[in-house]
Amino acid sequence: MSLSARMTTVGIIGAGNIGGTLAQGLVDRGYDVVIANSRGPETLSDLVAKLGSHARAATAQEAAEAAEWAIVTVPLKALEDVPVDALAGKIVVDTNNYYWERDGRIAELEEGRTTTAEMVQRHLAQSTVVKGFNHIAADTILTDGTPAGTPGRRALVASSNDADAAAFMTELYDQFGFDTVDVSPLSESWRVERDRPAYGVPQNAEELKANLARAER
Repeated sequence: MSLSARMTTVGIIGAGNIGGTLAQGLVDRGYDVVIANSRGPETLSDLVAKLGSHARAATAQEAAEAAEWAIVTVPLKALEDVPVDALAGKIVVDTNNYYWERDGRIAELEEGRTTTAEMVQRHLAQSTVVKGFNHIAADTILTDGTPAGTPGRRALVASSNDADAAAFMTELYDQFGFDTVDVSPLSESWRVERDRPAYGVPQNAEELKANLARAER
């Protein structure tokens, strides 16, 4: 059974460039999307109109409750506002990155004591977090994908403490036209965070593996 047939309603918490782009990509692939931002559903009317009948705007709590699986794509400083209980038992794709200019200085990240994905997992302790779509520009998510087996196919990183969640992310990436390099567990996901060699660079699986290997913390 395919991922899309198994779980078809996606809650997206965060409606910025990544959230809006993934919402479009998911609708195009047959998913129903419930999307939320910090300003309220009424501010998403234009986006939802563009997305069509398989998308609706909601509060973050409503999006979390409706989700069979979810995407959290908010500024890291807003992580504490992401609903917890309604996402319990669900897979959550974490696209977040740390930008100190926006989020303020976070000592445990700057000192290498944790990763952004581990922070999300800590907040969503009853959910299964998988890192995904954090090192690709929003405007290339829907344009860079190619069919499986295409020479030089672009690859993206998945990272999770759960093998099934990493497999889930691999299948989702394939639907968007990307190969996967698994960099699990979440404690290793720093290798694809901001300013590392693999961050934001279009690369195939072998190139991505090489860049991940030469990352320094």
